[in-house]
Amino acid sequence: MSAERLKQIEIRSSGAMASQPSGSTSSGSNRDDSMNKAVAQYPVDARLHAAFEQSGESFDYYSSVKTANDVVLPDEEIVAYLSNIQRGGYIQSFGCVIAVEDEAGYGVIAYSENARQLLGKMPHNLEQLEFWTDVRTLFAPSSSALLQRAFREPDITLLNPIWVQTKKSGKHFYAILHKIDVGIVIDLEPASGEDPVLSLAGAVQSQKLAVMAISRFQSLPGGDVQLLCDTVVESVREMTGYDRVMVYKFHDDHHGEVVSESKRQDLEPYLGVHYPASDIPQASRFLFKQNRVRMIVDCHSPPVRIIQDKSLSQPLSLVGSTLRAPHGCHAQYMANMGSMASLTLAIIINGSDEEAVAGNNSMRLWGLVVGHHTTPKCIPFPLRYSCEFLMKAFGLQLKMELQLASQLAEKRVLKTQTLLCDMLLRGSAVEIVTKSPSIKDLVKCDGAALYYHGNYYPLGITPTKDQIKDICKWLLTSHGDSTGLSTDSLDDAGYPNAASLGDEVCGMAAAYITSRDFLFWFRSRTLKQIKWGGARHYPQDKDDGQRMHPRSSFKVFLDVVKRRSLPWDNAEMDAIHSLQLILRGDSFKDNVSRNNNSKEAVVVDGQQGGIDELSYVAREMVRLIETATAPIFSVDAEGFINGWNAKVAELVGLTVEEALGKSLIRDIVHMESQESAEKLLFKALKGDEDKNIEMKLKTFHTDLNMEAVFLEVNACCSKDYTNKIVGVCFVGQDVTGQKILTDKFVRIQSDYKAIVHSPNPLIPPIFASDENTCCSEWNTAMEKLTGWSKGEMVGKMLVGELFGRVCRLKGPDAMMKFMIVLHNAIGGKDTEKSPFSFYDRNGRYVRTLLTANKRVSMDGRIIGAFCLLQISSSSEEKEEDIILQRHNEECNDRSFSKKKEMAYICQEIKNPLNGIRFTNSLLKSTNLTEYQKQFLETSAACEKQLLKIVRDYIVVPENIEDGSLELEREEFCIGSVIDAVVSQVMLLMRERGLKLIHEIPESIKTMVVFGDQSRIQQVLADVLLNMVHHTPPPKGWIQINVQTSLKQISGGITTVHVEFRLACPGKGLPAELVREMFHSSHCATSEGLGLSICRKILKLMNGEIQYVTRSEKCYFIITIELPTSKEGARTIF
Repeated sequence: MSAERLKQIEIRSSGAMASQPSGSTSSGSNRDDSMNKAVAQYPVDARLHAAFEQSGESFDYYSSVKTANDVVLPDEEIVAYLSNIQRGGYIQSFGCVIAVEDEAGYGVIAYSENARQLLGKMPHNLEQLEFWTDVRTLFAPSSSALLQRAFREPDITLLNPIWVQTKKSGKHFYAILHKIDVGIVIDLEPASGEDPVLSLAGAVQSQKLAVMAISRFQSLPGGDVQLLCDTVVESVREMTGYDRVMVYKFHDDHHGEVVSESKRQDLEPYLGVHYPASDIPQASRFLFKQNRVRMIVDCHSPPVRIIQDKSLSQPLSLVGSTLRAPHGCHAQYMANMGSMASLTLAIIINGSDEEAVAGNNSMRLWGLVVGHHTTPKCIPFPLRYSCEFLMKAFGLQLKMELQLASQLAEKRVLKTQTLLCDMLLRGSAVEIVTKSPSIKDLVKCDGAALYYHGNYYPLGITPTKDQIKDICKWLLTSHGDSTGLSTDSLDDAGYPNAASLGDEVCGMAAAYITSRDFLFWFRSRTLKQIKWGGARHYPQDKDDGQRMHPRSSFKVFLDVVKRRSLPWDNAEMDAIHSLQLILRGDSFKDNVSRNNNSKEAVVVDGQQGGIDELSYVAREMVRLIETATAPIFSVDAEGFINGWNAKVAELVGLTVEEALGKSLIRDIVHMESQESAEKLLFKALKGDEDKNIEMKLKTFHTDLNMEAVFLEVNACCSKDYTNKIVGVCFVGQDVTGQKILTDKFVRIQSDYKAIVHSPNPLIPPIFASDENTCCSEWNTAMEKLTGWSKGEMVGKMLVGELFGRVCRLKGPDAMMKFMIVLHNAIGGKDTEKSPFSFYDRNGRYVRTLLTANKRVSMDGRIIGAFCLLQISSSSEEKEEDIILQRHNEECNDRSFSKKKEMAYICQEIKNPLNGIRFTNSLLKSTNLTEYQKQFLETSAACEKQLLKIVRDYIVVPENIEDGSLELEREEFCIGSVIDAVVSQVMLLMRERGLKLIHEIPESIKTMVVFGDQSRIQQVLADVLLNMVHHTPPPKGWIQINVQTSLKQISGGITTVHVEFRLACPGKGLPAELVREMFHSSHCATSEGLGLSICRKILKLMNGEIQYVTRSEKCYFIITIELPTSKEGARTIF
């Protein structure tokens, strides 16, 4: 079964509402290999599941795992298996489930058998829980109103959990809502207490525990993944109280390992245990990516069946349910371990855009944090939600640590490569095995060898010379058309004499230098590297092999890897390949002299070009500094001004001519700051550079209305070509407004409200939080910045509701970071200038720096947090940094001159375009038929599209990458977009003899929407053009279908969900081109680059693109939501 087919089955079976791409590509051989292994694992998982279901209590775990690989299952059985996993039809008994139809109504379509008992029996005069009962009638009026409001939300999960009370019994529940394919599922978990405020306080307390845990592992020294994992298991165990908490890590071959553990002293250790990939099936791993927290309260408790209406065609999807019952084999495994309850938290590492093929593939399930308890245990939803936040922070921290470890490994390898290369240039090839470092130091291995000119040079654990000759002969015979071979099992690779090598040599990486010369690296079997304290056999466990238990899993794993070594990862193979290229390139020392003789000519020829480039860079840097919106000035070694940009001149009131030559300390710095400025200057001239130092400067023009300005400066020493310090440069930030505000607070504490709510532009945006993270203050500047009034904001939860649902944030990571800053402040730990960005009421993206301080009552008790946003200067400084960074990247890029040429060509295109536009404007004033007017409108739409593409390239092409591309909000008809797109491909279609099919209803063509018409045209035209190029002529065809549906979102805004489906027969686009579409840094062709840019433009407009292949045709599905009013466009875009 193909990876695409499995993905489609998974998504269809799950019933998830989020749109997932049906096709898939990979980001390199490692991801291809990982996907292939995952796909191969599905039938094995399905076979084991079937064996358990058939045998029940007599299930022989060891034998079943051993034979599962030998059975081939038809697709139908795998589909049934996945459906059983995701739509099992049973829940755990500690809560109940009610499913209602979609937002069109509130009728019950399914419920669990225990729902009536848990909710309480209704009086005869009230509606009972039956099919199509209005679910709102089951709860108190206030609770019904909350549910009704939640049903209308576009992202229903943001409001979870909702505190509800039943109408008759008065019982309280946490209602956890999520959407599925047929409606909305409501998980109801009993909640203790009677006051929602108590629930709120409990949620805040849970958040505080998570923040404390996050602060703990964020303070750890970098580069130690093991310490990070140890800290997380301790933190989760403290938060939840489970008897044992472990970190499972998934390896590249999908088997698992317990890498960290915190437990009760009397429990058997599982640290170090490895288990086969089938112990956590691929289908379950898919569920962990959809629902990141999984709790089992009591594995011995019988599951509860879900009853559903006959109108439903298949069982209810429970992928997102918090109550989904454990499968029988998992419950039995837990019981055999002596565990009754568990909590599983997914560790997700977000991939980069280049790694993402589509939606979910950008998230990698690195592993799990799992808690086990020997008695039944239920963790309330707010605490589980805090654990999920903790896992998100852990995932971010883990990714950084893994990147750091990778960078350190790369540096080590690069250093070794450099030394080895130097040896090759200075001496003979033999030195890379006879001197230090050697090739054995390049990668982790047990032995290495060089077979060169018939001589054998072994290091460490290696085969004998006769054995190596036999291996060379086998390589040339079986793999002669390749440049080498890497395997973790010579036996599996087909080497006939692998058994003669024993356990000492199992894995091998070989690189060909010539047909007679080879490099080798060897690894011993995996068993030598693996130790587990609980691996010994206990005599009383006579059925140890049959029972599902960690000991049995470990035994199966050892059987699988008994003739294998640790696998060779991509970084190691890259290092080997690099050394191979060096050795295969030149004849080492023979070519050194020739290379040296050619160096002078190269330098002379390139010298002038280098000087010109450096001059250009210098001029650009001077221009950037002079026009920067941040104050920048410099002094020489004596402390006299020798640099003064326009911004500092504006702030201080001294022109460049007036400032040059003045003493910084005596003439410019205010008396109050002279001592600190002298120290700063003295340290900088010694090479000790300080950052974020406050400096008060005098002002020299009376019309500035200020006696001084306050700058926060970074000092950096200036050096000449001999690396001698000749001066100091200061890059500052104007904090005068903030300083004045702070001083006013100190002097006039009684006038707090007057200052906070003053319309004075010097007063920055301010908001405050109470102890429960609810908004208690929202000043005038905040109202202007966000567009939301104080009355609308006060009382709302700052995390999730105010910043999250009202003022949208960019993803859950941003919300998590804001939560940490806020709780740190409430806990007494202040935060200064933390980056914080959000969308205002009109959809504008606002970038700020957040300063959060504790709020203290008269008696010294902390009563909340006080938050201040800093906008203009910080945003300008960030913008300036981005400009400088881009400029440096361009100067370092060898293709910079090509970019300038392209920018010139784009500029020149604009002139004839303007001529065409003018000619069309003249035609509009003549008498035209309706058809002629339509043709002219199509032409104008294409011209506008081309002009926008040219303008994007000339101005800032990086805006597409960083998400700051300006989108227009214009009115247009969907039909005009189709006409413009079709016109751009008709000539090519006629040349190729292709037929166009696009019967679109008139009601859709005339539908009026708001958005960026030109960019939508650009995306559709580029996709359609690629399909035309790859449709087989002459009887091929292209079909365009458009479907629309109206959707109501928050605020009464109506949007049109538009789906463009472009189909063609045949194999469709080449796999490499599809891969380039989803990999912006791997585009080798202009077509791939164009498709990649279109995907990113579509993403900026909240749209999605999918590529689907079938046996006889392929098609693109492009979806986008467009508002029907201009006000809606301002909100959405």
